[in-house]
Amino acid sequence: MKLKLSLSILACATTFMMGCTSLSEPEPVKKPNVLIILVDDLGWADVATYNPKTNYSTPNMDKLAAEGMKFTDGYAASPICSPTRAALITGLHPTRMGTTDFFRNRLKKNKIREGKFKPAPFNESLPENHDTIANVLNKEGYDTAFLGKWHLGQTEQEWPEYYGFDVNVGGHVAGSPMGGYFSPYINPRLESGPKGEYLTDRLTSEAINLLGNYAQTDKPFFMLMSYYSVHTKLAAPKDLVEKYEAKFAGTDPKSEFSEIEQIWPNKKARLNRVSQTHPTYASMVEKVDENIGRIVNELDKQNLQDDTIVILLSDNGGLSTSEGRPTSNLPLNGGKGWLYEGGIRVPFVIRVLRQCI
Repeated sequence: MKLKLSLSILACATTFMMGCTSLSEPEPVKKPNVLIILVDDLGWADVATYNPKTNYSTPNMDKLAAEGMKFTDGYAASPICSPTRAALITGLHPTRMGTTDFFRNRLKKNKIREGKFKPAPFNESLPENHDTIANVLNKEGYDTAFLGKWHLGQTEQEWPEYYGFDVNVGGHVAGSPMGGYFSPYINPRLESGPKGEYLTDRLTSEAINLLGNYAQTDKPFFMLMSYYSVHTKLAAPKDLVEKYEAKFAGTDPKSEFSEIEQIWPNKKARLNRVSQTHPTYASMVEKVDENIGRIVNELDKQNLQDDTIVILLSDNGGLSTSEGRPTSNLPLNGGKGWLYEGGIRVPFVIRVLRQCI
């Protein structure tokens, strides 16, 4: 299915998707639950249903695509995280809000980076007095929950609970886990678990607990499960990393990268990864896929599968040209941070209500 949808359109469409009717039933069915699974920095070519040659294990994402609508040309609103997330939350395009770059810590007065051209005007906050997808659905009687990465405001008054979410688990200023992916965490919205607990597992367990609670009520729910994975700094359970180290053993490091255009004013070569052979990144992809399977299976366990729209997507393309260059987006050009296909085309799947099929 070739269909180009920005995340801002997705936000609006989800907001107004309040039920469906059949020819035999003039009355609308119960308002659907909505579960959005947002994976950070997951590339289009990382997922097997899009790229059969991927080196990563994604059976649960592939299954979701097989059961739902798979958009081959789904595009993020921006090639970097905060602008896309702002668009998803508000339904507004990043340029309309001025949220054209990732949110830095303005309290530390960090300067905006400049390249060959001056940057566009830049706001590091969501627009005031504007509806979000959460508070619109909240007004429609929905319980709303946010879990994971927020990265849309420095102060507590700019975090999920102030934008329509009844529950906030782990969402705050950070764009990557400040304490790393293993407990103890440094997160004002998430208590640390046992030492060595993996963050992706923990967020999923929190989501499963919420689903159990929602199953006991007649109210519909909206949940935004926003994983910190697979963002750098990379970390994954040791046994998985060792599995992929064995799989990629013998790979020639010189064959993993190619030189591309250097946009910064220096003579150092700029490299782009052309092979998916990073053991830790591969482990993180498998781990997030495993946890997506846990959430979807919990919907079935709680008899919520027939009443829940499930949406899977990424906030931008895979990271292939900076910060360790952990993945390859080939055959797409570029990656996170670029407006080439590799930076904005993302995995995008919607599993609709079964009674609407």
